[in-house]
Amino acid sequence: MKTTKNKSYILWTLFKSMFVLSACTFGGGFVIVSLMKKKYVEQLGWLDEDEMLDITAITQSSPGPLPVNASVIIGYRMCGIVGSLVAVLGSILPPMIIISLISLFYEQFRTNRYIALGLQVMRAGVAAVIFDVVINLAKNVCKTRRILYIVMMIIAFICTYLLKISAITIIFTCLFIGIIDLLLNLQKSKKKEEI
Repeated sequence: MKTTKNKSYILWTLFKSMFVLSACTFGGGFVIVSLMKKKYVEQLGWLDEDEMLDITAITQSSPGPLPVNASVIIGYRMCGIVGSLVAVLGSILPPMIIISLISLFYEQFRTNRYIALGLQVMRAGVAAVIFDVVINLAKNVCKTRRILYIVMMIIAFICTYLLKISAITIIFTCLFIGIIDLLLNLQKSKKKEEI
C-alpha cells in the first residue's frame, strides 16, 4: 500500500470517492473506468496503470455491474473485506437514491422536455468519455509490446464490430487464449530455471 494513512482514513476515502464517482457517472460502466483511473492511479496513487488495467479486465469479464465489481477489487486491495464492503456501499447508494427518487416522479420525468433534452446532451458527453477509455485501454495493451495481445485486441474489435459476434464468446475465447499463454510462459520459465 502506497499510503501511510490510518485504516479509517482509507475507508472514508474509499467510501467518499466511490460515492462521488458513482453519483456523477452517467452512461454505464465504461465511463467510470476513466474516472477511477484518474482517482486511484493519478490522484491517490493507490494503484498503478497495470493494476488498473487488470482490474478493468476482471470487472468486464465478471457478471454484474462494472462499477460494483471494480469497487469490490479496489476496496479489497486497500483494506480487505471491510474495504470491499465500504467501497460497494459507496458505489450502490447513489444509484439507489437517484432511481428511487426518479421512480416517485417518473411521469413528470418522462414528459418533461427539458429533462429529455438534458439526457440527450449527456449522451454526447458519455460517448466522448467512452472513446477516451477505449483509447487509454488500447494504449496500455500496445505498451505491453506483446504481439499476441495486440493481435487479440484487433481481432476482438473486428469480431465485435464487423462480424457481430457476441461479447461473451469473445471474452471466453480471450480467456482461453490467455490461460494457454500463461501456461506456456510458466513452462518456459521452469525450463530456464532448470538450465
